[in-house]
Amino acid sequence: MEEIRWKRWAGLLMTALWMVSCAVSRPGATGTGSTVPTYFTMDQMPDLITCLPAPPAMGTPDFAYDSTRYEWGKVQRLDSLRARMAERDAVWILDSVFTTFNKPFGMDLSPEKTPEIWTLLMTSLTTTDLIRVRPKAHFHRIRPFEYFGDHMYTEWEEKELRGEGSYPSGHTIRAWVTALLLSEINPDAANAIYARAWECGVSRVIVGAHWQSDVDASRVAASIAYSKLQTSPAFRARMERAKREFKSKARQLR
Repeated sequence: MEEIRWKRWAGLLMTALWMVSCAVSRPGATGTGSTVPTYFTMDQMPDLITCLPAPPAMGTPDFAYDSTRYEWGKVQRLDSLRARMAERDAVWILDSVFTTFNKPFGMDLSPEKTPEIWTLLMTSLTTTDLIRVRPKAHFHRIRPFEYFGDHMYTEWEEKELRGEGSYPSGHTIRAWVTALLLSEINPDAANAIYARAWECGVSRVIVGAHWQSDVDASRVAASIAYSKLQTSPAFRARMERAKREFKSKARQLR
């Protein structure tokens, strides 16, 4: 009975987190009544519809592989530690995405402790989020949990995700762009940062939110978006401030 009660409260908490995250998931929104400026508009960002292949069609070998990976993901849920990681990775709020990397980055990230790095992350992710909008609407790929008539492991996500295009994965793009940013700031931690970002993508397969091919394409999409950021003088100036802040904070931690 106690376990059932705990699960019920956990479900309510995750639902509340999801509802809050919806307030910050729209481009430019922070959930605080203000907006985050973007380095580029959606029209200025690369068009993934023209530079990435369409997702695998049903009945093809690639789709069969996607289906196999979906079943593989369901097995991974039996590992309680990995399942909890997948639940944590499902939270859409940008703050949650960034703090996922505290340990691999080697420093706690927050608006108070690392304001320059935090601002860089916020402005960059708000910009790169724009790259997923058009392909999701264009391909409007059915999500695996819908295709198989299942529930997601993270059932609290279903209401928002049902009917939304599966290709590409916004969570994976966010995690991979964050890894690219943090690895530029702290190259010595790149291995650990990329390893954690990789698992964020795997988590989307495990919970049943995305096909494997969605995740694979999203890591490429993140790199495309990141390359566009490099062409912004404002981004480069912000990155240099973030690097200086990191070096200063790192000296203090020694």
